Amino acid sequence: MNAETNDADGDDEDDQPRGTLYITRAGVEVLRAEWKHLMYTERPKVTAEVSFAASLGDRSENAEYIYGKKRLREIDRRLRFLTRRLEKLTVVDPSEQKDRGRVFFGATVTLRNEEDDSKVSYQLVGPDETDLKQGKISVDSPVGRALLGKKQGDVVTVKRPLGEVDFEIKLIKYV
Repeated sequence: MNAETNDADGDDEDDQPRGTLYITRAGVEVLRAEWKHLMYTERPKVTAEVSFAASLGDRSENAEYIYGKKRLREIDRRLRFLTRRLEKLTVVDPSEQKDRGRVFFGATVTLRNEEDDSKVSYQLVGPDETDLKQGKISVDSPVGRALLGKKQGDVVTVKRPLGEVDFEIKLIKYV
């Protein structure tokens, strides 16, 4: 039991990511696919495993039964999280951005590091889609916040643990 919320699972609104409630069409499809997979593939499979383990008798020392029940709770918790999250999110199509000269949600921005002249590109997405390996950073991240509203040619300063770094905005695209 979670003492602060009186919730047996610790499953509460605080589990939802903070910040922007925007998501791209591709991002919402990933969350929906995860929900469908959990609901129609994983949950029935684990339920069948738990039923079989329960049929074997004494449940108190039945590791398969105990693990299966734990896994079911995890699946149910994730399903509740995804259901609530999908209800709250607003789908934004970056290609419909009218002011393409400034950085907003969904923009793909090419930056030049003024320290070493290297270039990097990021797409600004919501917290549910962040994936640095794919070049997707949250609009709520330090880099994302520094870029919002800026235009090509602007220089932004990003604070990081190793000190500040300046980036020049070389290109802004909305795909």
